[in-house]
Amino acid sequence: MLLHRAGILPGDRVALICGNRPEFLQVILGAAWLGAITVPINTAARGPLLQHVLADCGARLLIVEAGLCAQLDLVTLDTLPIERIWTMDGPPAAPLLLRDGSVCEALPSLGADTLPPGDVRPETTIAVLYTSGTTGPSKGVCCPHAQYFWWGAVTGDLLGLIAGDVLVTTLPLFHTNALNAFFQALLHEATLVVEPRFSASRFWTALIEHEATVTFVLGAMVPILLSRPPSDQDRAHTARIALAPGVPGHLHAPFTSRFGIGLVDGFGSTETNFVIGTTLDRQVPGWMGPVYPGFAARVLDEAGAEVPDGVSGELALRTDEALAFATGYLDLPEKTREAWREGWFHTGDRAVRRADGYYRFVDRLKDSIRRRGENVSSFEVEQVLLSHPAIATAAAFPVRSELAEDDIMVAIVLRADQLLTPEALMAFCAPRLAYFAVPRYVTYVDALPLTENGKVQKYKLRDQGITPGTWDREAAGYRLAR
Repeated sequence: MLLHRAGILPGDRVALICGNRPEFLQVILGAAWLGAITVPINTAARGPLLQHVLADCGARLLIVEAGLCAQLDLVTLDTLPIERIWTMDGPPAAPLLLRDGSVCEALPSLGADTLPPGDVRPETTIAVLYTSGTTGPSKGVCCPHAQYFWWGAVTGDLLGLIAGDVLVTTLPLFHTNALNAFFQALLHEATLVVEPRFSASRFWTALIEHEATVTFVLGAMVPILLSRPPSDQDRAHTARIALAPGVPGHLHAPFTSRFGIGLVDGFGSTETNFVIGTTLDRQVPGWMGPVYPGFAARVLDEAGAEVPDGVSGELALRTDEALAFATGYLDLPEKTREAWREGWFHTGDRAVRRADGYYRFVDRLKDSIRRRGENVSSFEVEQVLLSHPAIATAAAFPVRSELAEDDIMVAIVLRADQLLTPEALMAFCAPRLAYFAVPRYVTYVDALPLTENGKVQKYKLRDQGITPGTWDREAAGYRLAR
């Protein structure tokens, strides 16, 4: 009713910058009831990325936690289509002025009034989720209602969910994983508990307090939890299983042995669904599993031909139920056609299939970086670097971290007669990039390696990696504010 009174109509977009709290799901469900669309935005987004997302999504209403309003400091609000801003938890520290001169308002209180549902169909978009750009800005993935039905159904089946299960997630609701967990609970008569954030020191306490039976971990979380000293809490919980995409194969057995929780790997993306995966009893650590019924997968070479088993190539996916996948990228028909070719979604990820139909993730073909569970666009990092007056050109690329994911390294060519210390670069990047996108490693070079047509040969930078002259933010003790 609040959204209706604010003039939100079917198809309108409502941008949401909000942590894990009840209002998040209230906005999602309220907009969905009207046939409107929620655009959940990463709470760490700021600067050029946040400006791009708010402009690109065309949201008429922005709902934001007052404590997160500082993320908007470098956003030019009067150039955006936003007509109203509602803030949670009171007013922001500084007024937010819109193009018509109006200021933000406090989020109105929920009333008891109700409305009949709008004309909502399975293909109606429920959310636009921005996924990291690879050769350009982040793209908005249009996710229909039916896609999340299938997410909940398939994931729930592979996890063996039953009525009465208690699902506890510490992952952010603005990503597919935790949003999917809500639909798992909804479809299987289970309870979902959403913790504010992942905390290694509180993870087991939360599972114990909520009597969790199911939980969710990402690749980097498992080595972090295993690195902590043994505790009486390690086995004091009631969780039996965890959805665990991207966990290195060699960590499955130690994790299950110590904590008593089985790990279920698999493959899905914001654009697709839980396409590859299997039940706990059929897990093969290090392998994502076979294709789930109703989906199909192929491994392709550069020419688009299927490669033999044991040979790596690009993973392409298809669904028998069209609405189990996203319907495309917001207002980007060419990018949509490029990704969805001849009925197959081309993931940009490299995988290998073995003779029994199990698939293993190899790496990313795309120029993106996976850090702390977040996809980081090297393009967007580079755009911030290139906006610094002392930098002539720069390249961002991944290097392996101790947490089984990537760390971000940048190679920088300075303009003639310019100086820029790594610490000064960090201070420049911090307000303009999400904390997880701020580079860890910095190296200064005279020139970047280029192809004949002027493209940066990032594989040469990755192969060279960290050298004795590389500055390491963590080794230097430089701390970022979150």
